[in-house]
Amino acid sequence: MPPRLAIVIPCYNEEEVLPETSKRLKVLLDDYIGKQLIATNSYVLFTDDGSKDRTWEQIARLYSSHQYFKGLKLSRNFGHQNALLAGLFHADDADIIISIDADLQDDLNAMEEMIQAYLKGYDVVYGVRDDRSTDTRFKRNTALAFYKLLSVMGVESVYNHADYRLLSRRAMDAFKSFEEANLYLRGMVPMIGFRQTSVYYKRGERFAGESKYNLRKMLSFAWNGISSLSIKPLRFVTFCGFIIFAITILLSIYALVAYMTHHTATGWASTVIPMYFLGGIQLLCIGLIGEYVAKMYKEVKHRPRFIIEEHLQ
Repeated sequence: MPPRLAIVIPCYNEEEVLPETSKRLKVLLDDYIGKQLIATNSYVLFTDDGSKDRTWEQIARLYSSHQYFKGLKLSRNFGHQNALLAGLFHADDADIIISIDADLQDDLNAMEEMIQAYLKGYDVVYGVRDDRSTDTRFKRNTALAFYKLLSVMGVESVYNHADYRLLSRRAMDAFKSFEEANLYLRGMVPMIGFRQTSVYYKRGERFAGESKYNLRKMLSFAWNGISSLSIKPLRFVTFCGFIIFAITILLSIYALVAYMTHHTATGWASTVIPMYFLGGIQLLCIGLIGEYVAKMYKEVKHRPRFIIEEHLQ
């Protein structure tokens, strides 16, 4: 019996692209059902992350017009990762779940290869870009630097993979046991285990609308990924403390030798420069520790990661 597929799509102000996205997805589901790759009751679940435009109106219209489409409306904007998580959690009647963004940059045709991989026994299938030619040079270089930094920090991730992936039912059930509030799904999914593989595709340009990730949001997202999954920045604090302690010991020996050989020289540089250096290091370390304490503060409160206002199912 073919598996039931749920395609989960988080949306924030996507009214310009949703008509084309839904049109292409309908054709794609018809094709896969005709090939008996998926069950006839497969569907698309749009998650509206508190959009300010007519995104939800369009989702409700799609729900009324065809059985393929369902909708989930969050009570406010919770952020892309939380909206995606909400969609994944509410696709609990599907055998396989594929998540993808609404902007049509990721190749929809790669889904067939993902499903074929699932049928061969894989529980997690990553969609990986093998071409970033549509990105600006700045974005390509910063993305490369980010993935390298993740690797240095010990975070397990798939290079050039965003949030385009397939999860089997047992992989999704296992993922539900992850309860942290600070979400970085790209780094959390590899931690599930089971059999995993990747499919490769060429990334296109955004069909319509504007990207919701500006430089500030990308930097915030990158830092959240590192600080949520790695303790190496805290070890950096310990390393800095050790280095400063070693330098202090050497300076003390130098000062003692200079005093005994009567080569001491008065001056402000030897006092002021170390003071500012140590002060800067201390502020950096306190700020870094504060970031981790803030994340712990968010975790221990156990606030909901999303709140559902309406569910069209």
